[in-house]
Amino acid sequence: MEKHPFFMTKAPEAGEPLSPLMEGLQQLKYSETDNTPQELAATYKEDGNYNFKIKKYRLAVISYTEGLKQQCGNSQLESELYNNRAAAHFFLKNYRSCLFDCRAALKIRPSYSKAQARAAQCCMFLHKYDECIDLCDKMLAASPTDKIALELRAKAVAGKKMEERNIRKENVGKRKEKESDQMLLTAMKERGIQIEGTGEEYVSLTALEPNSPMVAQGRVHLDEKGSLVWPVMFLYPEYQVTDFIQEFHEDETFIQHLSAMFDSAPEWDKDCCYIPSKLNIYYESKSRHTLHEVAADDTLGKVLAQRTYVICGGTPCFLVMVRGSKAELSLLASYS
Repeated sequence: MEKHPFFMTKAPEAGEPLSPLMEGLQQLKYSETDNTPQELAATYKEDGNYNFKIKKYRLAVISYTEGLKQQCGNSQLESELYNNRAAAHFFLKNYRSCLFDCRAALKIRPSYSKAQARAAQCCMFLHKYDECIDLCDKMLAASPTDKIALELRAKAVAGKKMEERNIRKENVGKRKEKESDQMLLTAMKERGIQIEGTGEEYVSLTALEPNSPMVAQGRVHLDEKGSLVWPVMFLYPEYQVTDFIQEFHEDETFIQHLSAMFDSAPEWDKDCCYIPSKLNIYYESKSRHTLHEVAADDTLGKVLAQRTYVICGGTPCFLVMVRGSKAELSLLASYS
C-alpha cells in the first residue's frame, strides 16, 4: 500500500523505481497532449515551489525554467516564474542570474514589488548602485515607508560615494604615475641613454621592465634628488655566477660596489682571486658583438651614456674578470 500514490507517506527518493500507477500519473501530469501550456507551466511552478521550500534551489531553478519554456502567454504566471527562479538564484548566490530574472519579471509587471526588492539587493551585491537607487525610488513611490527600500537606498548612496571616491583616488594615482614615468623618460633622454627596442623617442617604459626573475621588482627609477637608480647585474663567466645590485645610483662608481661585494671572499672564489683592485669590468656591445672595458672609478651614469652601450631587458649588465687570468684571456679571444 505504501507504493500506492494515495497512501504514500513520503515522496520517492531520487532514482527509486516508481510503481506503474505512479509512473502513469507522472506521465499524465507532464503530458503535452493532456495539458495546456498554461497548465504545464503551473505544474512546473508548483514543482519549483516545492523544491524551493525544501531548499533544493538548483532543482527549483530547473523546474521554473521548464515552466518558462512552455511560453504559456499568461503574463501573471510568467512573471511569477521569473521572480521565483530569481529567488532560487539568489539563495545560490547567482546574483547576476537573479538580477536577469528580476528584470524579466519587471518587464512583464513593472510594479512587481518582490522582483523590485530582490533586484535592488542583487544590485548592491554587484555594486550597481545607480540601478539600486532607481529601483528603491520606484518602491518608495508606491510605499514611502518601505523599510527595506529605505535601508537599501541609503546603502547604495553610501556605496556610490565610496566608489566615486576610490575612482578619484585611482585617477590621481594614475596621473602621478604617468607624470613620474614621463620625468623618468625625459631624464634618460637627456643623458643619451639607449634602450634596446626603442628609437630616439622613448614612448613608454615597457622596454625597461626587467625580464629576469631576480630583478622583477627592481625597475629603474628616480630618487628624491632626480638621479637615476638602476638594477644592475654583475656576471662572472669564469664561475657562471651572477650578482644582483638592486639599487646602483648613477653617481656611484663601480669600485664602490665591487669593494662592498668582495669585502670578504665569496664561497665560489676558492682561490680568493677576486680582489677589487685586480678586477677588470666589461660590457658587451650588442650591435658589434665586441667587449668594452670599464674603468673601475667610472660612474654608472658615465658608462650608460656611452654610444656603444645599449640597455637590454631594463637591466644594465657587466662582466667581471680577474685581470690577466686565463679565463679573461679566453673571454677576450672569443670576441676578437
